[in-house]
Amino acid sequence: MKKITLGIAILLFSGALAAAQLYRWVDEQGHVEWRDTPPPSGAKQIEQRNIRPNTIDTAGVPYAVKRAARDFPVTLWATNCGEACDKARAHLARRGIPYAEKNPQSDIEAYKKLVGGLEIPVLVIGREQCKGYLESEWDDALDIAGYPRSAGPASAVPKALAPTTEPAATPAPAAR
Repeated sequence: MKKITLGIAILLFSGALAAAQLYRWVDEQGHVEWRDTPPPSGAKQIEQRNIRPNTIDTAGVPYAVKRAARDFPVTLWATNCGEACDKARAHLARRGIPYAEKNPQSDIEAYKKLVGGLEIPVLVIGREQCKGYLESEWDDALDIAGYPRSAGPASAVPKALAPTTEPAATPAPAAR
């Protein structure tokens, strides 16, 4: 019975905090008072503050994914190239990686300049490029960029995190 009473008290208290107001004033003797009730009529220097509970959103995208997406946006260059492109998309979905998908056929010359050839799929993470699909190479590059191994389903990752512009045409970094 004590557990139920304690649980009800906690619920009532937390509900009261959700809409609580706090008052600060100086009384007639010059003492500072802090109360959750309005001040008496003789109070001076009255301040009213709204108290809201501090909450952390745990239902959305993990912080690590948001940070990695900001610092190292991911772009998948792919077409309907069969098994390799399908595995590439599934890999990103399995890890919950927000990404923009680009079709190299839309501007072949720019793609050749960016990648140095016509190989697909190509994963661009920030300025790092992974040509072709090799699971271990992609995992290593995503790990280095700070993406967690498992961030939940990709459908939970908002498209706003995915890059909306094509990455700058910079030379590929030297192989590791």
